[in-house]
Amino acid sequence: MKKSVRNLLFVGGVLLFSLANAQTKENPLTQEQIEAKKKAAAEEKAKLPKPYHPEANAELDIQNAVKLAKKEHKNVVIQAGGNWCIWCLRFNNYVQQTPELKQIVDKNYVYYHLNWSPENKNESIFTKYGKPGDKFGYPVFIVLDENGKQIHTQDSAVLEEGSGYSLEKVKAFFNTWKPKKY
Repeated sequence: MKKSVRNLLFVGGVLLFSLANAQTKENPLTQEQIEAKKKAAAEEKAKLPKPYHPEANAELDIQNAVKLAKKEHKNVVIQAGGNWCIWCLRFNNYVQQTPELKQIVDKNYVYYHLNWSPENKNESIFTKYGKPGDKFGYPVFIVLDENGKQIHTQDSAVLEEGSGYSLEKVKAFFNTWKPKKY
């Protein structure tokens, strides 16, 4: 009986998914709607802080972040992306504007924004960390322990919810990878 109910729910879910997709295909966005969305995204991006610096010496900056993390017994979060990436800017702004998240980050991490852009792809650094942008896109997060050892790579898509980020998912990410205090 349970299996039949599960199968019925699964088939119902597939049917609803198919109907939703069919409706989208039948009613695609107009060119005017697409342009309006692009304009809104550009306006949002223009207002957000730009934390990435293509001109930076990322290798030296990360070495300094690790030194500071060791001194303060913190881990390092490297947020890889660029000022061209609306989701990168949104995540940065979300953390900075959400006191609960900012407190977790400030207490447990040295935070670094690793640039990836046409001006500076930082290829050797991305290669060192397994080219996570190739696998996950941007932003992508690389967590280092206080000694600079890579301990986790995080896809940002799993932290999203709706048209933004989930407070609970982002908190869980930061709390899971914070240093273990003895």
